[in-house]
Amino acid sequence: MNQKPFIALDFPSWEMTSTFLDQFPRGLNVKVGMELYLQNGPVILEKLLNKNHRIFLDLKLHDIPNTVYGAMKGLAGFDLELVNVHAAGGSVMMERALEGLYAGTSANQTRANLIAVTQLTSTTEEQMQGEQLIPKTINESVLHYATLAKEAGLDGVVCSPHESTQIREHCGEDFIRVTPGIRLAEDQKGDQKRVTTPQRAKELGSSLIVVGRSITGAGNPVEAYERIVHEWEGKQ
Repeated sequence: MNQKPFIALDFPSWEMTSTFLDQFPRGLNVKVGMELYLQNGPVILEKLLNKNHRIFLDLKLHDIPNTVYGAMKGLAGFDLELVNVHAAGGSVMMERALEGLYAGTSANQTRANLIAVTQLTSTTEEQMQGEQLIPKTINESVLHYATLAKEAGLDGVVCSPHESTQIREHCGEDFIRVTPGIRLAEDQKGDQKRVTTPQRAKELGSSLIVVGRSITGAGNPVEAYERIVHEWEGKQ
């Protein structure tokens, strides 16, 4: 898999998305989340694929196992790099999601990597304990969900960079650790809580990073992207 940072395309329309992407060469790693996908539909994936972009479809599916199976079977028809579910949906749901991906992937396709969301990077430990009633540290919760995902046969998880070291040690180097919450040192955190820089994410053991507002909200998005790539790849 291409290791370049994924740009989070958090736009409401194809017109805004296309205008943004026209500043860059074709063939980027991009993340399509609920805002863009739900307001435009699957056609957004076709348009991005036609421009040779590699897609992480970030819909965080969380439903009964059969529903998630059917959704994943349909999504498997697109040439996606990554798709995800919520680990909180449980082992059976994750297993059925993987079965759906296999069922919907044709012989001439490569199956998308399936990863599970552990705890959102906007969630604090206090919030998790008080609202989710999980009487553990956030690291323990994330590692537990990562273990469930690995046992269910998934390819990796979404976590904050701060948990990626522990997950790598417990689940192995090949278990993908996708980390959002990436900011340049001088950027505002926004609604993210567990954040860090591209360089620090690499040091902590992230496999892939997702960057949104530090690129999409920059005065010069291309320059910001190139800086993030350099930091992520350890270039001076």
